[in-house]
Amino acid sequence: MNLLSKIVIPVFVLGVIFYGFKKKINVYDAFLEGAKEGLMITFNIFPSIIAMVFAINIFLDSNFVPFFLNIFQKFFLRFNIPMEIMPMALLRPISGTASLAIMSDIFGKYGPDSYIGRLASVLQGCTDTTIYVLALYYSSIGIKKTRYSLGVGLFADLVGITVAFILTSLFF
Repeated sequence: MNLLSKIVIPVFVLGVIFYGFKKKINVYDAFLEGAKEGLMITFNIFPSIIAMVFAINIFLDSNFVPFFLNIFQKFFLRFNIPMEIMPMALLRPISGTASLAIMSDIFGKYGPDSYIGRLASVLQGCTDTTIYVLALYYSSIGIKKTRYSLGVGLFADLVGITVAFILTSLFF
């Protein structure tokens, strides 16, 4: 298995080069054209990534998350929803990295096999980074109007969060 994992990529690259020669394609020029195209895509989406990282940092540094969670603390406690998981649920549609950091912190404090650790894992799998995905993909292909995409994506995240709480409480 170790030998196989070391030779898969070189064999694949050689296969692509052989296929290009067989089809009489200038493989080197095609590679350079693809590299140029990839750099242009990176150049086009770079401002969106910078803006998204900047906005996330402002959001996290504004202390809005603790303020928002304190307002709804009685509601969460009434339904036995741990308060420690709520920052992750709130930030998951915005930033995958922030939600992974919160999940890692939960694993460190409570363990991955605890109720809250399993809830964090299910929550991570049931939701997506909707705002990040829309900002990145739409800007890379030039879409300016998101129309219903943002609302539907956030609704799907809300359903995913709700289902994560329900399934985790039923099975764990």
